[in-house]
Amino acid sequence: MENDDIVWSIINKSFCSFKVNTKTQRFCRNEYNLTGLCNRSSCPLANSQYATVREEDGNCFLYMKTVERSGFPRNMWEKVKLSKSLEKALRQINEYLVYWPGFIKQKCKQRLLKISQYLIRMRKLRLRRQKKLVPIQRKQDRRERRREEKALVAARLDSAIEKELLERLKRGTYGDIYNFPQVAFNKALEEEEDAEVNMEGDDYGEDGENEGEEPEEEIDEELEKELDEESDNEEIEYVEADSDLERELESESDLEDTEPKATNSVKDDNTRRKPRLEIEYETETLSKNPKRTV
Repeated sequence: MENDDIVWSIINKSFCSFKVNTKTQRFCRNEYNLTGLCNRSSCPLANSQYATVREEDGNCFLYMKTVERSGFPRNMWEKVKLSKSLEKALRQINEYLVYWPGFIKQKCKQRLLKISQYLIRMRKLRLRRQKKLVPIQRKQDRRERRREEKALVAARLDSAIEKELLERLKRGTYGDIYNFPQVAFNKALEEEEDAEVNMEGDDYGEDGENEGEEPEEEIDEELEKELDEESDNEEIEYVEADSDLERELESESDLEDTEPKATNSVKDDNTRRKPRLEIEYETETLSKNPKRTV
Protein backbone atom coordinates (compact mmCIF):
# COMPACT_ATOMS: atom_id res chain seq x y z
CA MET A 1 0.00 0.00 0.00
CA GLU A 2 2.95 2.32 0.55
CA ASN A 3 3.95 1.88 -3.07
CA ASP A 4 0.46 2.95 -4.14
CA ASP A 5 0.80 6.22 -2.19
CA ILE A 6 4.14 6.92 -3.79
CA VAL A 7 2.75 6.29 -7.27
CA TRP A 8 -0.24 8.55 -6.64
CA SER A 9 1.92 11.39 -5.29
CA ILE A 10 3.98 11.29 -8.48
CA ILE A 11 0.93 11.10 -10.77
CA ASN A 12 -1.02 13.75 -8.90
CA LYS A 13 1.71 16.39 -8.66
CA SER A 14 3.86 15.81 -11.73
CA PHE A 15 3.01 14.11 -15.02
CA CYS A 16 0.69 11.29 -16.22
CA SER A 17 0.08 10.40 -19.87
CA PHE A 18 -3.56 9.41 -19.18
CA LYS A 19 -4.47 12.63 -17.34
CA VAL A 20 -6.56 15.33 -19.02
CA ASN A 21 -6.97 18.68 -17.26
CA THR A 22 -9.98 20.93 -17.77
CA LYS A 23 -11.18 24.11 -16.08
CA THR A 24 -13.51 22.27 -13.69
CA GLN A 25 -11.97 18.79 -13.12
CA ARG A 26 -9.49 16.19 -14.33
CA PHE A 27 -10.29 13.13 -16.43
CA CYS A 28 -8.46 9.84 -17.03
CA ARG A 29 -8.16 8.18 -20.47
CA ASN A 30 -6.94 4.80 -19.18
CA GLU A 31 -9.09 1.95 -20.60
CA TYR A 32 -9.22 0.18 -17.20
CA ASN A 33 -10.44 3.24 -15.28
CA LEU A 34 -13.71 2.51 -13.48
CA THR A 35 -15.27 6.00 -13.40
CA GLY A 36 -13.25 8.00 -15.96
CA LEU A 37 -12.15 10.53 -13.33
CA CYS A 38 -8.60 11.15 -12.17
CA ASN A 39 -8.63 10.68 -8.37
CA ARG A 40 -7.00 8.45 -5.77
CA SER A 41 -9.80 5.84 -5.51
CA SER A 42 -10.44 5.57 -9.28
CA CYS A 43 -6.84 5.43 -10.54
CA PRO A 44 -5.93 1.93 -11.85
CA LEU A 45 -2.18 2.66 -11.57
CA ALA A 46 -2.20 3.84 -7.93
CA ASN A 47 -4.34 0.91 -6.66
CA SER A 48 -2.80 -2.58 -6.43
CA GLN A 49 -6.25 -4.12 -5.81
CA TYR A 50 -8.62 -2.93 -8.52
CA ALA A 51 -11.63 -4.18 -10.58
CA THR A 52 -13.59 -2.88 -13.56
CA VAL A 53 -16.19 -3.95 -16.15
CA ARG A 54 -15.54 -3.76 -19.93
CA GLU A 55 -17.51 -4.61 -23.07
CA GLU A 56 -16.04 -6.58 -25.98
CA ASP A 57 -18.10 -7.59 -29.06
CA GLY A 58 -21.43 -7.27 -27.23
CA ASN A 59 -20.29 -9.24 -24.15
CA CYS A 60 -19.41 -7.89 -20.67
CA PHE A 61 -16.27 -8.98 -18.82
CA LEU A 62 -15.14 -8.42 -15.23
CA TYR A 63 -11.43 -7.52 -14.93
CA MET A 64 -9.74 -7.94 -11.51
CA LYS A 65 -6.20 -6.99 -10.40
CA THR A 66 -4.60 -8.24 -7.15
CA VAL A 67 -1.32 -7.65 -5.31
CA GLU A 68 -0.15 -11.23 -5.84
CA ARG A 69 -0.04 -10.79 -9.64
CA SER A 70 1.66 -7.39 -9.62
CA GLY A 71 5.03 -9.04 -10.39
CA PHE A 72 3.68 -10.57 -13.60
CA PRO A 73 2.42 -7.79 -15.88
CA ARG A 74 1.26 -10.30 -18.51
CA ASN A 75 -1.09 -12.04 -16.05
CA MET A 76 -1.91 -8.98 -13.95
CA TRP A 77 -5.60 -8.77 -14.92
CA GLU A 78 -7.98 -11.72 -14.39
CA LYS A 79 -10.77 -11.81 -16.98
CA VAL A 80 -14.22 -13.27 -16.16
CA LYS A 81 -17.12 -13.37 -18.65
CA LEU A 82 -20.43 -12.11 -17.24
CA SER A 83 -23.86 -13.42 -18.17
CA LYS A 84 -26.09 -11.53 -20.62
CA SER A 85 -28.84 -11.54 -18.02
CA LEU A 86 -28.43 -8.49 -15.78
CA GLU A 87 -29.54 -10.28 -12.60
CA LYS A 88 -27.10 -13.16 -13.09
CA ALA A 89 -24.28 -10.73 -13.91
CA LEU A 90 -24.88 -8.79 -10.67
CA ARG A 91 -24.79 -12.05 -8.70
CA GLN A 92 -21.48 -12.93 -10.33
CA ILE A 93 -20.01 -9.55 -9.32
CA ASN A 94 -21.14 -10.10 -5.75
CA GLU A 95 -19.55 -13.56 -5.73
CA TYR A 96 -16.17 -12.49 -7.15
CA LEU A 97 -15.94 -9.24 -5.14
CA VAL A 98 -17.02 -10.51 -1.73
CA TYR A 99 -14.14 -9.08 0.35
CA TRP A 100 -13.43 -6.07 -1.87
CA PRO A 101 -14.11 -2.43 -0.94
CA GLY A 102 -17.74 -1.31 -1.30
CA PHE A 103 -16.77 1.60 -3.59
CA ILE A 104 -15.37 -0.76 -6.25
CA LYS A 105 -18.39 -3.10 -5.98
CA GLN A 106 -20.89 -0.27 -6.39
CA LYS A 107 -19.05 1.33 -9.35
CA CYS A 108 -18.72 -2.05 -11.13
CA LYS A 109 -22.47 -2.61 -10.85
CA GLN A 110 -23.23 0.92 -12.14
CA ARG A 111 -20.84 0.41 -15.06
CA LEU A 112 -22.47 -2.95 -15.87
CA LEU A 113 -25.92 -1.31 -15.87
CA LYS A 114 -24.80 1.48 -18.24
CA ILE A 115 -23.14 -0.97 -20.64
CA SER A 116 -26.21 -3.27 -20.74
CA GLN A 117 -28.48 -0.27 -21.47
CA TYR A 118 -26.46 0.99 -24.42
CA LEU A 119 -26.19 -2.57 -25.81
CA ILE A 120 -30.00 -2.79 -25.79
CA ARG A 121 -30.23 0.55 -27.61
CA MET A 122 -27.72 -0.65 -30.20
CA ARG A 123 -29.79 -3.77 -30.92
CA LYS A 124 -32.95 -1.69 -31.36
CA LEU A 125 -31.22 0.71 -33.76
CA ARG A 126 -29.98 -2.18 -35.87
CA LEU A 127 -33.52 -3.50 -36.25
CA ARG A 128 -34.83 -0.12 -37.38
CA ARG A 129 -34.42 1.35 -40.82
CA GLN A 130 -31.41 3.58 -40.90
CA LYS A 131 -30.44 6.23 -43.38
CA LYS A 132 -27.34 5.44 -45.36
CA LEU A 133 -24.89 8.30 -45.61
CA VAL A 134 -23.52 8.64 -49.13
CA PRO A 135 -20.61 10.99 -49.84
CA ILE A 136 -21.40 13.79 -52.26
CA GLN A 137 -18.90 14.23 -55.07
CA ARG A 138 -19.34 17.91 -55.72
CA LYS A 139 -16.65 18.30 -58.37
CA GLN A 140 -17.98 15.41 -60.44
CA ASP A 141 -21.59 16.62 -60.14
CA ARG A 142 -20.54 20.12 -61.20
CA ARG A 143 -18.63 18.75 -64.18
CA GLU A 144 -21.58 16.62 -65.32
CA ARG A 145 -23.97 19.55 -64.92
CA ARG A 146 -21.81 21.74 -67.16
CA ARG A 147 -21.63 19.02 -69.80
CA GLU A 148 -25.40 18.59 -69.78
CA GLU A 149 -25.93 22.34 -70.18
CA LYS A 150 -23.49 22.50 -73.11
CA ALA A 151 -25.13 19.50 -74.81
CA LEU A 152 -28.58 21.06 -74.37
CA VAL A 153 -27.44 24.34 -75.91
CA ALA A 154 -25.86 22.50 -78.85
CA ALA A 155 -29.02 20.45 -79.42
CA ARG A 156 -31.20 23.56 -79.43
CA LEU A 157 -28.84 25.26 -81.85
CA ASP A 158 -28.81 22.26 -84.21
CA SER A 159 -32.61 22.00 -84.20
CA ALA A 160 -32.97 25.74 -84.86
CA ILE A 161 -30.51 25.57 -87.78
CA GLU A 162 -32.31 22.56 -89.23
CA LYS A 163 -35.70 24.26 -89.05
CA GLU A 164 -34.36 27.42 -90.67
CA LEU A 165 -32.75 25.48 -93.51
CA LEU A 166 -35.94 23.51 -94.15
CA GLU A 167 -37.96 26.71 -94.27
CA ARG A 168 -35.55 28.21 -96.81
CA LEU A 169 -35.65 25.06 -98.93
CA LYS A 170 -39.46 25.20 -98.94
CA ARG A 171 -39.43 28.82 -100.05
CA GLY A 172 -36.85 28.00 -102.75
CA THR A 173 -34.30 30.49 -101.52
CA TYR A 174 -31.29 28.51 -102.72
CA GLY A 175 -32.77 27.01 -105.87
CA ASP A 176 -30.53 24.41 -107.54
CA ILE A 177 -27.22 25.95 -106.48
CA TYR A 178 -26.58 23.79 -103.40
CA ASN A 179 -26.58 20.01 -103.14
CA PHE A 180 -28.52 19.09 -99.99
CA PRO A 181 -29.69 15.67 -98.71
CA GLN A 182 -33.21 15.14 -99.99
CA VAL A 183 -33.89 12.57 -97.26
CA ALA A 184 -34.08 15.15 -94.48
CA PHE A 185 -36.35 17.40 -96.54
CA ASN A 186 -38.70 14.53 -97.41
CA LYS A 187 -38.74 13.39 -93.80
CA ALA A 188 -39.78 16.84 -92.61
CA LEU A 189 -42.56 16.99 -95.22
CA GLU A 190 -43.84 13.56 -94.18
CA GLU A 191 -43.94 14.61 -90.54
CA GLU A 192 -45.98 17.69 -91.41
CA GLU A 193 -48.38 15.62 -93.53
CA ASP A 194 -48.80 13.09 -90.73
CA ALA A 195 -49.56 15.89 -88.28
CA GLU A 196 -52.21 17.33 -90.63
CA VAL A 197 -53.77 13.90 -91.17
CA ASN A 198 -53.95 13.31 -87.43
CA MET A 199 -55.66 16.66 -86.94
CA GLU A 200 -58.23 15.87 -89.63
CA GLY A 201 -58.78 12.41 -88.19
CA ASP A 202 -59.51 13.88 -84.77
CA ASP A 203 -62.02 16.33 -86.29
CA TYR A 204 -63.93 13.76 -88.32
CA GLY A 205 -63.54 10.86 -85.88
CA GLU A 206 -66.92 11.31 -84.26
CA ASP A 207 -68.79 11.65 -87.59
CA GLY A 208 -67.13 8.49 -88.91
CA GLU A 209 -68.24 6.49 -85.89
CA ASN A 210 -71.86 7.45 -86.41
CA GLU A 211 -71.85 6.78 -90.17
CA GLY A 212 -69.70 3.66 -90.01
CA GLU A 213 -72.62 1.21 -89.96
CA GLU A 214 -74.23 2.28 -93.28
CA PRO A 215 -71.16 1.76 -95.56
CA GLU A 216 -70.66 -1.71 -94.10
CA GLU A 217 -74.21 -2.74 -95.06
CA GLU A 218 -73.72 -1.39 -98.60
CA ILE A 219 -70.44 -3.30 -98.98
CA ASP A 220 -72.11 -6.53 -97.87
CA GLU A 221 -74.90 -6.10 -100.46
CA GLU A 222 -72.38 -5.43 -103.28
CA LEU A 223 -70.38 -8.55 -102.36
CA GLU A 224 -73.53 -10.71 -102.44
CA LYS A 225 -74.44 -9.41 -105.91
CA GLU A 226 -70.95 -10.09 -107.27
CA LEU A 227 -70.99 -13.65 -105.90
CA ASP A 228 -74.38 -14.34 -107.52
CA GLU A 229 -73.14 -13.10 -110.91
CA GLU A 230 -70.01 -15.22 -110.71
CA SER A 231 -72.01 -18.37 -109.87
CA ASP A 232 -74.28 -17.78 -112.95
CA ASN A 233 -71.28 -17.33 -115.26
CA GLU A 234 -69.67 -20.52 -114.01
CA GLU A 235 -72.85 -22.59 -114.71
CA ILE A 236 -72.99 -21.28 -118.28
CA GLU A 237 -69.36 -22.14 -118.92
CA TYR A 238 -69.77 -25.65 -117.54
CA VAL A 239 -72.71 -26.27 -119.91
CA GLU A 240 -70.71 -25.04 -122.91
CA ALA A 241 -67.78 -27.26 -122.00
CA ASP A 242 -70.07 -30.35 -121.76
CA SER A 243 -71.53 -29.69 -125.23
CA ASP A 244 -68.05 -29.43 -126.78
CA LEU A 245 -67.05 -32.73 -125.18
CA GLU A 246 -70.15 -34.51 -126.59
CA ARG A 247 -69.39 -33.24 -130.12
CA GLU A 248 -65.83 -34.54 -129.99
CA LEU A 249 -67.02 -38.00 -128.82
CA GLU A 250 -69.63 -38.23 -131.60
CA SER A 251 -67.04 -37.41 -134.26
CA GLU A 252 -64.77 -40.17 -132.95
CA SER A 253 -67.60 -42.75 -133.02
CA ASP A 254 -68.38 -41.91 -136.70
CA LEU A 255 -64.78 -42.46 -137.67
CA GLU A 256 -64.77 -45.88 -136.02
CA ASP A 257 -67.86 -46.98 -138.01
CA THR A 258 -66.35 -46.04 -141.40
CA GLU A 259 -63.03 -47.87 -140.87
CA PRO A 260 -62.85 -51.51 -142.17
CA LYS A 261 -62.79 -54.29 -139.68
CA ALA A 262 -59.34 -55.83 -139.16
CA THR A 263 -57.97 -58.84 -137.32
CA ASN A 264 -57.94 -59.09 -133.56
CA SER A 265 -54.26 -58.18 -133.41
CA VAL A 266 -54.82 -55.07 -135.48
CA LYS A 267 -57.75 -54.14 -133.27
CA ASP A 268 -55.62 -54.55 -130.21
CA ASP A 269 -52.95 -52.32 -131.71
CA ASN A 270 -55.54 -49.73 -132.63
CA THR A 271 -57.00 -49.82 -129.17
CA ARG A 272 -53.61 -49.44 -127.67
CA ARG A 273 -52.67 -46.58 -129.99
CA LYS A 274 -55.98 -44.86 -129.53
CA PRO A 275 -55.33 -41.39 -128.12
CA ARG A 276 -56.72 -40.57 -124.74
CA LEU A 277 -58.43 -37.32 -124.17
CA GLU A 278 -57.97 -35.70 -120.73
CA ILE A 279 -59.87 -32.59 -119.84
CA GLU A 280 -59.17 -30.46 -116.77
CA TYR A 281 -61.05 -27.44 -115.61
CA GLU A 282 -59.71 -24.76 -113.29
CA THR A 283 -62.08 -22.16 -111.93
CA GLU A 284 -61.35 -19.17 -109.78
CA THR A 285 -64.11 -17.70 -107.68
CA LEU A 286 -62.77 -14.14 -107.85
CA SER A 287 -61.97 -13.92 -111.58
CA LYS A 288 -64.89 -13.83 -114.07
CA ASN A 289 -63.06 -15.69 -116.93
CA PRO A 290 -61.99 -19.21 -115.74
CA LYS A 291 -59.08 -20.87 -117.57
CA ARG A 292 -59.59 -24.14 -119.44
CA THR A 293 -56.70 -26.48 -120.33
CA VAL A 294 -57.10 -29.46 -122.67
